[in-house]
Amino acid sequence: MKQFILSLAVMLMAVSCSQKTDSKALVLYYSQTGTTAAVALQIADKLGADIEEITVVNPYNGSYQETIQRCMEERESGNLPEVNPIKANLDDYDVIFFGYPIWFGTCALPAISFLKTVDFSGKTIVPFCTFGSGGLLDGIKEVKAAQPAAIVLDGYGVRAARINAMPAEVDRFLKENGFLEGEFEKPGDFSAVRPATEEEAAIFDAAVGTYPMIQAKAKNVCSRAINGGTEYIFEAEAPAGPGPAMPGAMKIYVLDMDGQDPEFTQVVR
Repeated sequence: MKQFILSLAVMLMAVSCSQKTDSKALVLYYSQTGTTAAVALQIADKLGADIEEITVVNPYNGSYQETIQRCMEERESGNLPEVNPIKANLDDYDVIFFGYPIWFGTCALPAISFLKTVDFSGKTIVPFCTFGSGGLLDGIKEVKAAQPAAIVLDGYGVRAARINAMPAEVDRFLKENGFLEGEFEKPGDFSAVRPATEEEAAIFDAAVGTYPMIQAKAKNVCSRAINGGTEYIFEAEAPAGPGPAMPGAMKIYVLDMDGQDPEFTQVVR
């Protein structure tokens, strides 16, 4: 009986509840391919928040390679793309959910350009982004640098390849941060970092697969149990060489869920 009561107590401690804040929210986003727009619409739908898209005066309408070339030229010259004024009155909102894709490891240039045209002083900014491999943390740093008088929270990011997992993750993110009422399971802490075993290295290899930007091998790892599987943070390193792969040390987050193939969720450099 004592063991049953103890187990029940552990289960109850693992489940947290959130209460919805009363702050009025606006979802602002820039989206190039529609992936970031999908996240923005999910957030707005969950919260019943107002939503508006950031648009560029001279849109990126060229091919993928032409868009990359234009972005490189704009980055090197510091000539940011001009964005159109938004219709929303920012004075009406306390919380801004600010979304963008990750380009070249940080906020897309139109998002950076927009941040230079507005003043979010005293407001709470909740960044969210989509990416190929990573860039969440660097994007948040960019937002903080552009709006130093705002309160910038830890954000949400999702790989474009995992967009089907986004609705459940957004729901959890909003509840964890008090924007949405409801229960959510709070995971435990990660274990201490240890050398990766052969079995764990195989999970890492399966997760990164043939992704061209990652040609690294797992060295160390920490892990924690989550609902339905295990989450890992692998420390890995890739040698410099020809091709698009990212060289150097990196941390790669991996989910190994029951009945599913392992997949990486983000790369942190």
